[in-house]
Parts: sequence; structure tokens; C-alpha cells
Amino acid sequence: MNEASFKRSRRLVLGGGIAAAFTAAVPAGAQSGETKRRAGTAAEDEAVKPASGAISPVMTTVSEYIVRAAEQPLPATALEATKQHLIDTFAAMVSGSRLPPGVKAIAYVTQLGGKPEACIAGTKILTNVVNAALTGGMLAHADETDDSHAVSLTHPGCGIVPAALAMAERQHASGTALLRAVALGYDIGTRTSLALGGYEFSAQGHDTHSFGPMFGATAACASLAKLNVVQVRHAISYTTQQAAGLSNYARDTEHVEKAFQFGGLPARNGAAAVTMIASGMTGIDDAFSGDRNFFFAFGSKAKPDELVRGLGESYEVINTNIKRWTVGSPIQAPLDSLSNLIKAHKLKPDDVTKIVVRISKSGAKTVNDRSMPDINVQYMMAVMLLDGIATLEAAHDVRRMQDAKVMEVRRRVELIPDEELERALPSRQAIVEVTTRDGQTFRDHTKDVRGTAQNPMTGEEVDEKAFNLLAPTLGKKRARELVDTVWNFERVNDVRALRRLLRA
Repeated sequence: MNEASFKRSRRLVLGGGIAAAFTAAVPAGAQSGETKRRAGTAAEDEAVKPASGAISPVMTTVSEYIVRAAEQPLPATALEATKQHLIDTFAAMVSGSRLPPGVKAIAYVTQLGGKPEACIAGTKILTNVVNAALTGGMLAHADETDDSHAVSLTHPGCGIVPAALAMAERQHASGTALLRAVALGYDIGTRTSLALGGYEFSAQGHDTHSFGPMFGATAACASLAKLNVVQVRHAISYTTQQAAGLSNYARDTEHVEKAFQFGGLPARNGAAAVTMIASGMTGIDDAFSGDRNFFFAFGSKAKPDELVRGLGESYEVINTNIKRWTVGSPIQAPLDSLSNLIKAHKLKPDDVTKIVVRISKSGAKTVNDRSMPDINVQYMMAVMLLDGIATLEAAHDVRRMQDAKVMEVRRRVELIPDEELERALPSRQAIVEVTTRDGQTFRDHTKDVRGTAQNPMTGEEVDEKAFNLLAPTLGKKRARELVDTVWNFERVNDVRALRRLLRA
């Protein structure tokens, strides 16, 4: 897609059949997410049910922010970023429906049935909101193509977007309501991980990728379900009761449990917490403070104030990375560097005798000679040198890993865990050195990975990536229409109109 046609698609005026579909999808008498008012202000909600104890400033700020978020327009930069991350996650969900973790998740949810409240991307299945959130989360992380927030050690999109999408369908919410809910989820989810201690929390054996997005999913779903401030506090408490996850995901050799851990678990638990409270269940008014509270149980290094630092001022969706390559995060920078060297020096496979890759020690542990191609740095570097690009197909071609040409190039790749890069900021840096047959050595240091907040992809690049992931499952016409629709999501009156574009 060239720049001119991309800009035209961004200015798309939804007319004719598609506009009619969006309007028709709103049930008679239903109100949009922007006009239907919540039941009472924060003060009025407090009067409905007295708190069981003093409410901490952190809980007060978080719960009231969640209640107000649906009525607060996003700044232009945050709105644009949220659209990009929705498009990117939808593409991960649809493409993930054909990968082993996605296939297994779909097989599981098929057995469950459920009230037809939300769709499963890439299928014709309709199920209840909790089942849809679980499955959608696993689809979104079935591959290594979903987004990531480096500082909080989370993958926000795969846990938050599927839950929010399912709840938006259930509530007949508008595109604007979904955008605001997703941005809210990123803000709460990433801050929760930071409040728990981030890296130190992970080092203790807890999985930040499960904990943070779970609270983000709860926040997004609570906004879409229009919970009042007391209900939001109870939904947060129900989330604390479900909070779980171990940072042992590198031991999962088939990526199935990891897809559940990163995406399915947080999406399901967030949706479940909100639907239980919306049905009339009650709970603890402030699980963040008081006797035996959440941070007491999980946060020996906790900093609860991180949950509210910059809330409403700094939108973390802007600071969340979109992957340029459909591979594990530690391989992004090495591929960027090798791609730069290939282009700068016109390198061919026969020119190269050795490739030295330096990345962080933790990153090297995750991607060193793994059995899955998309998290095997030696294989992906070989593919980049042979093909000049790293495609989705190559990243999932298990048979090609044993190809004679690939194996020969893989033997030239040396991976060195680097202590300095472990501490370097921004994280996920890489240094790649290529030695050629004529004795020259070329070096490239990627500090800011393409797609990170420091070196963001353009809208056109995100569009191209998503389209290429969507088209094999949806076909080019529907893939194009789905992406264009999200770019113009403010025109969508009922998110259920996306079903005909997401379902295969």
C-alpha cells in the first residue's frame, strides 16, 4: 500500500452499505456509549453502599478515574496510538486463530457453548463474554507478534483488547467507547505492574505479563459495563483474588500455556470480575489497603503510588511497543541490526563468514537455539541473511529450521549474553557484528528497536503489517475493510458490526 492510498484510507468516509451496517447493528432504543449516562456520581455511588472501611487515596483515584474514563476524550496522540494497537492486536488474534495455541483454544471453547454475546476472531463461533475473552487472549498471543510495554514487563494488548472487545460486543458499545476503554486498560495494567515492582516482582517468580494486563482488562471491561465507583472497587477486589501467574514461561516449549498465561488468563479474569459484579455480587471496598491487602500479599517491593502517578496525563498506550517483526521481543533488535547491515553493505549469504549477536543475558536465555522458530535467534538471523527479510511464514516454518542451507548459515551465528546490555536502557538492545570473507567487520548497535516508543512505526507500517497478517485468513477485501474501519472507529455506533469482518 503506497502513502497516497494509505492517507486516502485514513480519510475514508463510511458510506453506503458499511455505514448502514453500523447503524443497523444498534438495537432499537439502545443508547450509544457516549450518551448513556452512568448511575450517579462518585459521591452518589458512595451513598448507595457505605464503604466497609476507609478508602485509600490510591483506590479512590483509580476507581474514580475508571468511572470517568468513558466520558473523557482521548488526546489526539493517544487516540492515534490506541487505533494502532487495536489494529495490531486484531491482526494478532485473526492470524493466531490458525496457529497451534489458537487452534487448541478454539477447540476448548467449542466444548463450552455459552450465551452468544461475543465472537471468536477467525471463526464463526459466538459465545459468552468470559469465554470470548479467554479465547481471544490466547489467539492474540498465539504468535510473537503482539505488542509489549518494556518498562512494566507486560504485553498489554493480548490481555486487554480481547476482553474489551468481548465486553464491547456484549454491551453494544460504540467504537469510541472501546477506544477509550482500551486506552484506560493500558494505563491501569502497566501501572499495576510497576506498582508491584516490575523487574523485582518478576525475579521473585511472579509473572508481570499476567498480573498487569489482568487489572487492565478489568478496568477496560468496567468502563464498558458502566460500573459505578463502588462496583469498580469490588471488581478490582475480585481481580486481586484471581491474580496469579509464574514467570516460568520460557519452559513452555509449545507456546500454548504461555498464550494462556500472557493473554487468556488476564483477559478471562478481568471479564469475569466485571460480569460477576455487574450481576449483583459484592466485595471488599478497598483491596489495595487495610488488613491482608493485595500489596501486602504480593508486593514486598511494592510502590502503590505508581498506580496513580501521571494518571490522566501520561497515556501508556503511547509508550507501548508494536513489533516490526513477528518474533520474540529479544530477537527484534538483532533483526533490525542485521537488516541495516544488509542494506548498508549489500551483503549476500556467501559474503558472510560469521555473525556475532550480543543481547541481554535474560534475552539470550529466552531465544537461544529454541525449538520454535519464532523464538530461535540463530534461525531467524539465518533467515534474514538468506531472504533479506523475516516474514510470518518463515517465523513459523519448523521444517525450514532443518533445511541444509539454513543450518549452514545458522552455524555462523554466535550468540553472546551481554551483562552491560542486561542493564542498558532502553531495554532489548542488540549489537551485531558481521565478518565477511574479505576480512571486513561491520557493526550495528540497535538501541531503539523499530516500533518502540523511541522509534515508532508509522501508521502506514502498522497498516501494512496488520493487512499482511489478516489477509491469509480473512481475504484481502475484508482485511482491508477491517483495518480501514478501525482507522475510522469513531463512526462505528455498535462494535458488533465488526463481527462480519472478524469472523472467518
